[in-house]
Amino acid sequence: MEAFPVINMEILNGEGREAAMEKLRNACENWGFFEVVNHGISHELMDSVERLTKEHYKKFMEQRFKEMVASKGLEVVQSEINDLDWESTFFLRHLPSSNLSELPDLEDDYKKAMKEFAEDLEKLAEQLLDYLCENLGLEKGYLKKAFYGSKGPTFGTKVSNYPPCPRPELIKGLRAHTDAGGIILLFQDDKVSGLQLLKDGQWIDVPPLKHSIVINIGDQLEVITNGKYKSVMHRVIAQTDGNRMSIASFYNPGSDAVIYPAPALVEKEADHEQKQVYPKFVFEDYMKLYAGLKFQAKEPRFEAMKAMETPLNLGPIATV
Repeated sequence: MEAFPVINMEILNGEGREAAMEKLRNACENWGFFEVVNHGISHELMDSVERLTKEHYKKFMEQRFKEMVASKGLEVVQSEINDLDWESTFFLRHLPSSNLSELPDLEDDYKKAMKEFAEDLEKLAEQLLDYLCENLGLEKGYLKKAFYGSKGPTFGTKVSNYPPCPRPELIKGLRAHTDAGGIILLFQDDKVSGLQLLKDGQWIDVPPLKHSIVINIGDQLEVITNGKYKSVMHRVIAQTDGNRMSIASFYNPGSDAVIYPAPALVEKEADHEQKQVYPKFVFEDYMKLYAGLKFQAKEPRFEAMKAMETPLNLGPIATV
């Protein structure tokens, strides 16, 4: 098995750029996942975010998690559980408006660090989208524009802790799924592993790498690239030791953004009889469908959106 792709962003911006862009293209086409290092986000800030996240879990969430486990009798389960994840989570919204000030348990230094971190991640997401545009042969800014909607993109963070689990063979930290949105940026624990992706029918570990950001492709990028880049099934394996931290930030289309394959890519594929294979839809409608089908295959979701195309009355894709 080839090594998990790690992209050094300093090289993307300097000498050796061509080889680095090729490595990025291969990661997007064949893995749906890659890690970036030298991404410009301060290591000091990342260390603060990690420390504050772990302190917040201990102070505000650990006891709640233990009570949930006790109330469901999960310490003594004997058979596999398929409708629950062994995780403790909360959500932050950054764009179009922030909810940081509304969350009662977040202390000021944590709010400040998360705000700064989210701003850096937003810039990194937009930078990466432009590299993707370049590799795809799309004009610079195309993907950002495709995500824009009337109020700009939606951007939010899921903060998760995966506590030690007594029976990891019976319950997943997080069940297998693809991500619904655009591009996902994950700051994961570099000591406790657990994230895996499905490649060529095998589950492969996403290696913990200090100060890296793991990137993966969401369903919306699969649609816009007409399947050239695909979202990939991934899961989190629960561990018997250690508490795994995971901070996943989702740079997604705006709720009213209309998502469809980029006409330039559809035309390019016309010679190969690929044509347009994905539907055209409003992102919010896809999210409503996804909410109930997250842990199922993505293809029926795309088919369901195709069936809704006529009532949406969005017309055919304009060709230029």
